[in-house]
This record gives sequence, C-alpha cells and structure tokens, in this order.
Amino acid sequence: MSTAPVHALNDGTRLPGIGLGTYPMDDAEAERAVAEAIGLGYRLVDTAVNYGNETGTGRGVRGSGVPREEIVVTTKLPGRHHGYDETLASFEESRERLGLEYVDLYLIHWPLPRVDKYVESWKAMVKLREEGAVRSIGVSNFTAAQIDRLERETGVLPSVNQIEMHPLFPQEELRAYHAKKGVLTESWSPLGRGSDLLEDPAVKSVAEEHGVTPGQAVLRWHTQLGAVPIPKSGNPRRQRENLDLFGFTLTAVELAVIADHAPRRLGGDPDDHEEF
Repeated sequence: MSTAPVHALNDGTRLPGIGLGTYPMDDAEAERAVAEAIGLGYRLVDTAVNYGNETGTGRGVRGSGVPREEIVVTTKLPGRHHGYDETLASFEESRERLGLEYVDLYLIHWPLPRVDKYVESWKAMVKLREEGAVRSIGVSNFTAAQIDRLERETGVLPSVNQIEMHPLFPQEELRAYHAKKGVLTESWSPLGRGSDLLEDPAVKSVAEEHGVTPGQAVLRWHTQLGAVPIPKSGNPRRQRENLDLFGFTLTAVELAVIADHAPRRLGGDPDDHEEF
C-alpha cells in the first residue's frame, strides 16, 4: 500500500492526504471504526458535535495504540453555538467528550449567514489557536465571499475549507480561490453519497483500466486535484481500499471523464442552509 501524501497548511501544520469520516456513526461504531482505521494507517479522523460521536471518536483515538501526536483529530462547531463566548464553551465541551488535551483542526461547521455570528466565532477560534488548545483552525461549507470577510475583519485566513466536493459537483471556482489564498480543500461526501456516481459506466471504465474499484478511482480524482477526501467507512476492507490510492495515477483525460457530469449539489447551499 502506497503512503498518502501530507499537505503543508498555511499556519505551518500538516494534514494527511486522506482521512476517515465518521458521519453518521454512533459512539460505539465510531470507536471501533476509528481504532481500526488508525491501525490500517489512517492519520486523519473527522468528527463533529452534530455527529453525536465525539466520545466514541476520542476513545478510538486513545485506544488505537498510536502516539497521539501522530493523529490529526478534527471536530466542528455547531450552528447553535455560534458567537464568541458560545464558541469557547462549545470547544471545551468537545474537548471533554473527545477526552483529548488538544484538537488538531477545529472547523466552523456551517456559516449560517442569516444568524451572522460566524466572524465572532472565528475570533474565538483564533484565541483557541493562540492558546494552543487547537493546532489549526478552519471552516466548512464557506463561500469565497465569507472567507474574504473573515480575512478582512480578523486578518486570519482559514487553513482548511471542508466543502461538498465530488465528480458531480467538482467546485472548480472555489478550488481555484482556495489555491490562490493558500487554503486547503477538504472534500466531504467525496463519493457522492446517495447518488449513482459509482455505477457510472465512465467511472467504472477508468477504474477497470487501473485494476481498482470505482470508489478508488473517484478518491484518486480528489487527491490528484489537491483535495483531501474524508470518506466514511466502518468496514475494514473498504477502509483499506479507500487508503490504497497512491499506487496508480489518472491521466488528464481520465480526470476529465470522471467529472463529466452536469454539476449538482447533493447537500445544502452555504448561502441559505441552516443547521444548528
């Protein structure tokens, strides 16, 4: 199995090139899946308050037998906790549930522009990073305009924007903006959850050409575009497949073929989606 690349973030920390998503696992499933994934070689684990599995994720990390400093743990601030003081309190609750001294990557889960408190939350996250409680801070589901506002009002850019991204919704414009600003793109729902993407004949054809599964071909598409996919799986065989992406390379034509679809979101639009 080839080793995943590691990305340097704009704050000097580093992020593995693929991670394990945990939504919608419960605590018991997350504990088992996280421990198994770390044993297979995963070093990036993604959870959130709203997933309801921070406790299990933390147990899986602590019980993995791998030194804590080798594992990047991500969690996310929920919409109901936007605001400066609310963010600080929410983080302490997350840290307690995780059972960890620090969090490697802390994200604002959704911007909630109608609520209009994400800048205040961002200021609190900057404080957490300065105090060492968090190694890196970022956002999820933010638009370019929302990231510009964070930079304009605080002087601090996110290190990561975790967005819906898959071949059905490749996010070319936002990825170009990220590249220009030095913000890393993370992909949630990287396999197009709930769609027929992995049954697409073109995707299957590319996969067959390389002797891999359609899922591996799609995840390799992400990594070659410079994005970090975080596929969810509680199945050790599938976890192993999802990690084994770096022994083959897609051609430029194959990259285009995989993404040759009419763009469509499968999740919410950050300009109006509300998730508390």
